[in-house]
Parts: sequence; structure tokens; C-alpha cells
Amino acid sequence: MSTADREIVATRVFDAPRELVFEMWIDPQHVAQWWGPNGFTSTIQEMDVRPGGAWRLVMHGPDGTDYPNRSVFVEIVRPERIVYDHLSGPKFRSTATFDDEGGKTRLTVRMVFETAALRDKTAKEFGAVEGLNQTIGRLGDELAKMPPAERPFVISRTFDAPREKMFEVWTKREHLMKWFGPKGFTMPFAKLDLRPGGVFHYQLKSPDGHAMWGKFVYKEIRPPERLVSVNSFSDEHGGLTRHPGADAWPLEMLTVVTFAELQPGRTTVTVRWTPINATPAERATFDTRRDSMIMGWGGTFEQLAAYLATDPATTNSGGRS
Repeated sequence: MSTADREIVATRVFDAPRELVFEMWIDPQHVAQWWGPNGFTSTIQEMDVRPGGAWRLVMHGPDGTDYPNRSVFVEIVRPERIVYDHLSGPKFRSTATFDDEGGKTRLTVRMVFETAALRDKTAKEFGAVEGLNQTIGRLGDELAKMPPAERPFVISRTFDAPREKMFEVWTKREHLMKWFGPKGFTMPFAKLDLRPGGVFHYQLKSPDGHAMWGKFVYKEIRPPERLVSVNSFSDEHGGLTRHPGADAWPLEMLTVVTFAELQPGRTTVTVRWTPINATPAERATFDTRRDSMIMGWGGTFEQLAAYLATDPATTNSGGRS
């Protein structure tokens, strides 16, 4: 059944990858910077981004009036779609879709009301059509404030494994040695001290036998939700080194890995990379090598999926090593 007579729809294309645009919709710190029509500010009180999760915020109008909003998330498909029901009047279901258009993102927001009369009333009394367009415009303004070279690199993939198992596969030496690294690479050596301040020091070998070293210095470990570390290339002694093939690559990278079980038994892993104290030349290199980052992390995710398909026994794995 068509809902065209009950809809308010807005579309805009952003010059930004859809993983980043999607992230701007689900990170409360970002949402608070752009949500609402021109002149409004927003306070996020709760944002539990999962099916059934609550989303509560207060929009503050230019005249000082507060507008409490309460919604519940219905569907989250990273990085393609977000669906939520707006429960505080006027009631409607909102669907935001994120389509990749050659590195750009086409965002479409569709608000569907219970009746055409309620849609018309909302448009007339609340200026919903213009308000939606202004809100999306403010999102564009926030994206524009992030020069390409300063934008984080974000990549996600959903795996057929529960979150606890996925977190274990990312934090146990015996598992990491079986899958971590670009496609075709192996890990002949690894030492893992899983604690804040601890180090994961490893060697990778390419298919042609070329060896390289890397390390993580862990900053935050929050099972089974989140890992934060500083990543860099290294030498066999654990020292800090430059990228072996790109001298202008950032020396250190802040890496945030999150694990979200949006569907039972399936976990979405999101990796977010941000250069640390990068020079202008390093930021430029970071931006121009995004395709290679997609290939590298994409191959790593492929190896992870293949390893998970072997159904490793994680429940009896050993501890720190």
C-alpha cells in the first residue's frame, strides 16, 4: 500500500563516505551538534542505538522553549538504514537510508504518519517540511567542517557470531594469530598483554615473504563492547617506526573498535581510525590512501569471516599471554 499521501521526504547527497554519514547519525556527540532546524540546539538524554533502544532528547528553540522528544529504534542496518518510531506527538515512523554513490552518500529521510491529515497538520503547525530540510542541511554543515584529510576512516562489517565470541576473537593471542592482517598475510609472532597500557606486538608476513612489525598500545578495554588503542608500525624490539612503504603516513593512529549485536547471534564490527598529531603532509597522505585502507581492512575482515567459519572454540581459550 502506498504511503505517499502520509509522507514527508527529504533527500540530499553529501560529499562524504556513507560510513561516516551513518556514524554522524548514531554518535550522540555528533547528533547534538546538528539535530534540529536552524537556530535550535539539542540535549541528548539517552541514545541506545539498537532495535528496541530508547532515544530521548530535548530540542531548545531560539525563543527558549524546550521540546522533549521520545523515540524508539526499530531497525539498525549499518551503514545502510536507521528506522525509529517517534512516540511523543506528533507520532510518525522515520526511515533514514544511506546509499553509496561513488564515495559520496545519498541520504533519504522518510517520515510516515498515521494519516494524511496528521501529516498535513504537522507540516502546517510545526513547519515539518522546512524543519526536516534544515536539519539535514545542518548535518551537511557539520560534515563540511571536517576537511577530508581530518575525517576519520570508518569501516564496518557484520559477522555471523555473537558479540561475546567476537570480542574474544579480537582479544586472544591464539585467535588473532589466525586471522589478523590483510588478506593473504600470516602472523608468525605475537605477544599480547591485554590491559590498559598493555601492548599487542606482532609480526606479519606478506604472501611473498616480506616481514613487517606492528603494535597496539591499549587505552580502553570494555568487554564486549569496545576496544581503544594507539596503533603504529614497529620493529622487532617493539619500537615505534614509520610505514615501510610510505614515509608520510601518520606515525600513530587512534583506533576505536566497537562491537554491536543488533541481531541475535550477529555482530557488527566498526573500526574507526583517526591520525594522532599528524602533520599536514601526513593528513594528506591519510586522505589519499583511503582506497588502500578499504582494501586492507576489507581483506582483514575476509580473513576474520573465514576463521569464524571454522567455529573456533573460544569458551575454553586461555587468558593473557
